[in-house]
Amino acid sequence: MMQTRTTVSRWNCGKAILFEPENPFAPRDAVFEEAWHAQVLAIADTMVNAGHFSAELWAKTLGAELEKAELNGEPDTTETYYAAALLALESLTTQQTPVRQQELANRKKAWESAYENTPHGRPVRLGAGD
Repeated sequence: MMQTRTTVSRWNCGKAILFEPENPFAPRDAVFEEAWHAQVLAIADTMVNAGHFSAELWAKTLGAELEKAELNGEPDTTETYYAAALLALESLTTQQTPVRQQELANRKKAWESAYENTPHGRPVRLGAGD
């Protein structure tokens, strides 16, 4: 009889738990440190499925960013992987969609300003720093 893998999705302190700890298929380490680490990959997947760029181009671009990180002596961590994935996504977004680099930079700056000007414990909303 063949065993099948089941994925359990529960939440613990705002983080998804995909496997019970005793599940033999559970990864040894955390898959994602933070929700936004998973979100960058979900956005990339959405962009591929929407036809903005191919899965092959995504893999090539992400691989190049990971190689740069390795050559720069970055440690092999989930944070390094997230940073490489974000750089790859931003690069492909500005190359393969109508969004230009300056627009992306302006939006990042607006979010940083909103974050810095939002009182602790309140939701960050774009425009809070304007």
